Amino acid sequence: MSTPLSKTTSPDGQQPVHTPTGLIAFAWTLVGVPLAYGLYQTVKTALTLFTG
Repeated sequence: MSTPLSKTTSPDGQQPVHTPTGLIAFAWTLVGVPLAYGLYQTVKTALTLFTG
């Protein structure tokens, strides 16, 4: 019979790492802003290509 895994440890026995919410938001912003700008430029260029 196997024992259930505890919610406080991972399968390899290590404690989970909690990343601060602010750091996650900062990382998404760091990636999201250039991505949004690139998408905007792509759509703007594509519209010019297809609409003349």
